[in-house]
Amino acid sequence: MQFSEVIGQQELKTQLTHMIQQNRLSHALLFLGKEGSGGLPMALAFAQYITCEKNPLQSGRKKAASVESSLFGEEIVESTNNESTDNFTDACGTCSACIKAAKMIHPDIHYCYPVIPSKPGDKPISTDYITEWRSFINSNPYGNSFDWLQSIHAENKQGNITSEECGDIIHKMSLKSFESAYKILIIWMPEFLGKNGNKLLKLIEEPPPDTLFILVAENDANVLPTILSRTQLIKIPVLYPNDIQLALQQRENIDAQKALQIAATAEGNYHEALQQLQHADDDWEVLLRSWLNSILKTGPVAQVKWIEEAAKLGREKQKQFLKYFTHLLEQAIRLRVSPDRVNENTPTAYVDFANRINKICNVSQQEAIAEELDKAAYYIERNANAKILFHTLTIRLYHIISNKSLILIQ
Repeated sequence: MQFSEVIGQQELKTQLTHMIQQNRLSHALLFLGKEGSGGLPMALAFAQYITCEKNPLQSGRKKAASVESSLFGEEIVESTNNESTDNFTDACGTCSACIKAAKMIHPDIHYCYPVIPSKPGDKPISTDYITEWRSFINSNPYGNSFDWLQSIHAENKQGNITSEECGDIIHKMSLKSFESAYKILIIWMPEFLGKNGNKLLKLIEEPPPDTLFILVAENDANVLPTILSRTQLIKIPVLYPNDIQLALQQRENIDAQKALQIAATAEGNYHEALQQLQHADDDWEVLLRSWLNSILKTGPVAQVKWIEEAAKLGREKQKQFLKYFTHLLEQAIRLRVSPDRVNENTPTAYVDFANRINKICNVSQQEAIAEELDKAAYYIERNANAKILFHTLTIRLYHIISNKSLILIQ
């Protein structure tokens, strides 16, 4: 994968290339970014950039391995390589190394990711699932850990980076590189390492020469502190809405207006944008109007009918519907607080609906509703009974809106 294939993040791409050009790259990096921000695609592109045969740094290293300044801060000696990396801002994509890296068959780029045992007593390592991994990256590079585990039919099994995997990493990284001047290991979701990660501490702290570790995480609180302290933090910001909109238009071939609507509610998460795209034809506005009318006007019979309908949607659609309502509340608050700052490209119908919500509840009530929606989405992810959940949620929203009450039974 090339940098050009990574959505947005231009500032970060420049930062990474400058780190190499200025010889300021640590031997262990932690790419930390929220789901859908592109941490894994960025790591893949960075690995390909380093191993590209047309990278002056790579070719110079091969020509004068013993005298060139090190990429990772070892003793600096005058280099015989007169080429400059200043203008080399992306992998070429055409050399042998780039082709192998793109297909994830480069012998000096290794991958580590959570896996599951195929049978009781099995002790799997990442290599056992390398075919599935390549297919997953090709089809869904912005996927999350849930998507990956479902793609290998985990079902209710818990993913894990095993102790055996750590042993395999130690073995692989102790070998000399085959083709590239550098060996690279990409560890995706180190949150799954657990205490097994302690096996890698010495390797990460004192790696073999010309070895690079790239850890890609979403939540540093779940990564072993002993590993965190041995890495250089690279923060991956959430994507700009404009970048998501452009990517949806170019990659998913959807019109600009629909792409804008999705990008505006994706919160910088391209994975979320793709999830919304799957349900873009669902008319959440009609469903929400029906729900609010049953709460405020038509009464219990209409509420029961609506709950029956909502319960049949399925978990993913239920979560998307709740997320739509939450974003509408956010839009309503923006309109109330600072109407001049509302995006001029936001659909008129969306703004009108938000204004109607402002007429029936104040900011405190909207915040209370948003909190209830977040709780409901949390419980849906954990297989809560949909009828009971939406029935409870309907009652809570009735008390918040109709009775102007923020005091709810916990």
